Amino acid sequence: MTAAPDSHESVPSGISRDQGAVLPDRAAVQRRTVNVLMAAQVVIGIGMGGVLSSGGLLIERLTGSEAAAGFATTLVTLGAALLSVPLAALSRARGRRAGLGAGWLIASAGALTVLAGAALGQAPLALFGLLLLGAGTAANLQSRYAATDLAEKDGRARALSLVVWSATVGAVLGPNLTGPGAAVARALGLPEASGTFVFSCAAFLAGAAVIRARLRPDPLLLAARLDAAAAPARQARFLTRMSGALRHVAASPSALTGLTALVLGHAVMVSVMTMTPVHLAHHGASLSVVGFTISLHIAGMYALSPLVGKAADRIGRVPVILAGQVVFVLATLLAGTAGSRQWAIAAGLFLLGVAWSCATVAGSTLLSESVDAEHRSEVQGASDTLMNLAGAAGGALSGAFVALSGYGGLNAAAAVLVVPVSACALYFSLRRR
Repeated sequence: MTAAPDSHESVPSGISRDQGAVLPDRAAVQRRTVNVLMAAQVVIGIGMGGVLSSGGLLIERLTGSEAAAGFATTLVTLGAALLSVPLAALSRARGRRAGLGAGWLIASAGALTVLAGAALGQAPLALFGLLLLGAGTAANLQSRYAATDLAEKDGRARALSLVVWSATVGAVLGPNLTGPGAAVARALGLPEASGTFVFSCAAFLAGAAVIRARLRPDPLLLAARLDAAAAPARQARFLTRMSGALRHVAASPSALTGLTALVLGHAVMVSVMTMTPVHLAHHGASLSVVGFTISLHIAGMYALSPLVGKAADRIGRVPVILAGQVVFVLATLLAGTAGSRQWAIAAGLFLLGVAWSCATVAGSTLLSESVDAEHRSEVQGASDTLMNLAGAAGGALSGAFVALSGYGGLNAAAAVLVVPVSACALYFSLRRR
């Protein structure tokens, strides 16, 4: 997981051992990197999709509490927030192979811990496993930045969006494994909602193996070699420079717009998505219907991302971010007023995923290109941490909102978060003009 880089890759800090060596072609390595990341995401998507569809239901059945169900997604996102910076620091020191591989290995351990908690009927143990599963989310998010390590400016959004899109197949398939997962769980003597975690564990291990074996040369280490003059300035004190990185973001209206879109867009998505399976189950929906709804939501998140990336490259990052805010409002309006109409909830969740895609693809690209190379790694780690902290807060509060004001009240509260994002984007657009 943390072995030293191969001899044909750069040493940690990105300084070449042999300054006279012929370096690989940047464009060729970029194409290979994107292809490998896409292959890994196809597999990893199965693992994360199963977690999203079954985590809340499992915790509700272990605790008997609807409010506790919201803590399933909360702990996954909180775990991602806690692990984003350490995994980013590991990537900075040892390369993307080390950082991404470590994240998915920790996630596989988390899936095993959830299964142990389900077998013993111990909700605290299952919740701890969900916290560890956050490493999978953190690694997924950092995969999109890995796609931009070697990308040229006019192709960054497209490269990032292709990696996001590649998760579609696995992520849509994952929630639909609730039925087979229930059969597996019965065979193992486990609660039915825990069966998908067996598939999740296998998927995380497979994704880590793909990255370990195929992501060569490491894109982050190679990028540092190709920019050797900047590498020493980026090397030192990763963790101690986080506050400086955030000050760097605050000084740039474009970077601040990208970060705000990422953080609040993630909060909207997580808060609504967390309680949707519970809401559907309380209206008599089967596990298959719940899985299908979450599959549509994940399809919205990932399937259209290449189009979103193309739009962000052609018409601009800010217009795509603003379009995403409009879709967020439509999604929460449709889902929040659906009542027991399952088709309306499914349609609202699909639009929620599309809106998240707009905010994430355009916001990530805008943020990365708005900060200089000296701060970029730190800013990326900080943005993932803030994204997941916001998601954790949204997931934690979602159960309480549903208990107090119903599923419609939760959607109304989530829709309010589009206001600050829209304000930042409009301010940046007006200032630029």
